[in-house]
Amino acid sequence: MTLSRVSTHSRSWPKHQLEALFAEGFPPFITADRAVKPLLGRIREWFTDFDVMVVDDGVPVATAWAVPLTWDGKAASLPSGYTASLARAVEGHEQGTVPDTLVICGAVVAPERAGRGLAGEVLAALRDLATERELPQVIAPVRPTVKHKYPLTPIDAYATWTRPDGTSFDPWIRTHQRLGATILAPAPASQTMTGSVKEWEDWTGMSFPTTGTYVIPDGLSPLAIDHPADLGTYIEPNVWMRHR
Repeated sequence: MTLSRVSTHSRSWPKHQLEALFAEGFPPFITADRAVKPLLGRIREWFTDFDVMVVDDGVPVATAWAVPLTWDGKAASLPSGYTASLARAVEGHEQGTVPDTLVICGAVVAPERAGRGLAGEVLAALRDLATERELPQVIAPVRPTVKHKYPLTPIDAYATWTRPDGTSFDPWIRTHQRLGATILAPAPASQTMTGSVKEWEDWTGMSFPTTGTYVIPDGLSPLAIDHPADLGTYIEPNVWMRHR
């Protein structure tokens, strides 16, 4: 198994391989963040050098991606989360600002390779890449992997939950902690996903017969349904962590 940094400019992965890799990584509604979509083209053009992938016999089995931006190191001036990080990175690139921070946006491991340390490997590779690019700070808006079991618990409370050994209750936060990362701050509105009532019913496999608030599969917080507006709004919380 070899770790290689890949660019979509230099290598295209077959669609079926990428679908297999992302099969269980995120819920269907994760793509419903309307603010992200206008940024994707520029992100893929400008920041593919900040992608890393683990490849086994030519098949991608783990990947992580990041964007560079400027941040003064203070929790109060963090981007609000994932979406705002992408926007700040794009804006900074357009303005010619020299970045000083790498934001790890996400990581995925093929379901059949889970539990083999690959997530830590791609995270560590991004930290090494930050060093090579002379980006002294590395942070991440972490999507807690078992928060969906506690969707009514505010993220600021959830982020404080620990096991008897003092490490985080959440496995994905613990993965970052094992690499030396610490919790910076909650990100209660890291992303906002919107769609019609029908779209949300398709994404969740549920019915929403009336206006109200619903707990949904894989949702880290409740979904708000507004029938007169034919609108469902889901605000996803994350936890900001600092690697250095």
